[in-house]
Amino acid sequence: MKWKQQIYNMKPYQPGKPIDEVKKEYGLEEVVKLASNENPFGSSSKVAEFLRASDTNYAIYPDGYAQNLRTAVAKHLGVKENELIFGNGSDDLIAIITRALLYPGVNTVMADPSFSQYWHNADIEGAEVRKVPTIDGRHDLPAMLAQIDEQTSVVWICSPNNPTGTIVTDDELQQFLAQVPSHVLVVLDEAYIEYVNDPAHKDTLPYYRQYNNLILLRTFSKAYGLAAFRVGYGIAHEDIIAKLDAVRGPFNNTVLSQEVAAIALQDQAFIEQCRVANEKGKAQYVEFCQRYNLNYYPTQTNFILFEVKADSNVVFQEMMKRGFIIRSGAALGAPGYIRVTIGTEAQNAKFLTLLEQVLQEQGVLV
Repeated sequence: MKWKQQIYNMKPYQPGKPIDEVKKEYGLEEVVKLASNENPFGSSSKVAEFLRASDTNYAIYPDGYAQNLRTAVAKHLGVKENELIFGNGSDDLIAIITRALLYPGVNTVMADPSFSQYWHNADIEGAEVRKVPTIDGRHDLPAMLAQIDEQTSVVWICSPNNPTGTIVTDDELQQFLAQVPSHVLVVLDEAYIEYVNDPAHKDTLPYYRQYNNLILLRTFSKAYGLAAFRVGYGIAHEDIIAKLDAVRGPFNNTVLSQEVAAIALQDQAFIEQCRVANEKGKAQYVEFCQRYNLNYYPTQTNFILFEVKADSNVVFQEMMKRGFIIRSGAALGAPGYIRVTIGTEAQNAKFLTLLEQVLQEQGVLV
């Protein structure tokens, strides 16, 4: 078979272990997954009410244009309907962008560490990947700008950044956008934007109108608690959307995913409740890190990446034995750290108590 040469040494994306698998492996009755940054509070009760009453004809293809959802999102954000594109999660949109703009002979620029799907998809398309190290977990935009040349096609900014949780400030973003050449598409991935409360981060919606080479990516998988339904969307100038839409699969959102996303969007009170609870949970982790002098990144998300001063793979395994699935920093470009989704107050308290025991066993805490 004539496989692309670049995929021979590639590894598939490694998601967090499923709960049922961990239960079976370790003989546990209860397992809490804090590995994939899902909303620990689930989704709006309006979604559950809809699903209980739903009478959907599953033999009919979904609306390929996602008209009802498109209208709902456009109204919510105050954008035009033809300035939106929908994907099977943000991952789908990242793949669409790379398929449309990346190929052998061009390059793409991104922070490191950041979301792995940027470089993974770029590698598949045979483009040159230029990774720029972060500074204290934050994008080094001047250094990224210096990597841009005539062959650069796409630049990726993840704000808040995964896995560090840090943001690009409004001042930094404005200075960067003003200097990026018009032939380069800037992708601003804002999967966790609903959790941001740093005053240095401003509303980014005005910028896609000011810069025709900017697309914003957002999702219903995180704060809205609809990860199982896989709905992401992009906001950009209509010319960009039209070109990307030509690459998009014809039915890349399901009937149910379109309907529940539109319903979840109506319940902004739920999103606010999740924001408030997330800040309280974040404080639990910050207090723990400060108490034991563990470095942590100032997160603006529903997860936190922090130091354990031990082999992060060992800590990952030990916490899994105790019923908590997290992510080892070794898999995220941050060895010696772990990334933990901020759960409910009770989940956080139990996790930190057990982590304290593990770090004592590892000789970190005395």
